[in-house]
Amino acid sequence: MRISKSVLGAVILFAAGIGGAAAEGTGAQGVFQVHNDTGDNIVVGFYTNDGSGWSDNWLSAEIGPGESAEARFRANTGPCEQTFRVGWLGDDGGEVLDDQIDIDICDASNVYLGDNEITYD
Repeated sequence: MRISKSVLGAVILFAAGIGGAAAEGTGAQGVFQVHNDTGDNIVVGFYTNDGSGWSDNWLSAEIGPGESAEARFRANTGPCEQTFRVGWLGDDGGEVLDDQIDIDICDASNVYLGDNEITYD
C-alpha cells in the first residue's frame, strides 16, 4: 500500500551542518532530506507542483554547500508524483530557477542537489 503525501502541507526544516544526518523516516512516512551536494552554490528555493500549480517556497533558510534540510509533510493526502524545481542564489543576489524534475515523493528518502544533476533515492 502506498501512502500519499500532500505538498500543500509540507515544510522544510533547516538543519545546518548536518549534511550526513539521516532523516527520521522516509518519504512514504512523510519525511525526506534535501542535500546540497554542490561545492559553492546556495539553495534559496524549493518548489513543488502536484499538477495544481507551484507551491510557495518550502525553505525558511538557505541551504549552503554540504548542508541539508529535512522536509516533513503535515498531511497524508495527495499524489506521490510531484514536479519540483530548485532556486539557486544568483550572482546578482536574485534567485535562478533550475530545470524542473519529476519525482515520486513517496519513494524519496533523500534528494541530492548537485551542480548539474538532481537525483533522489
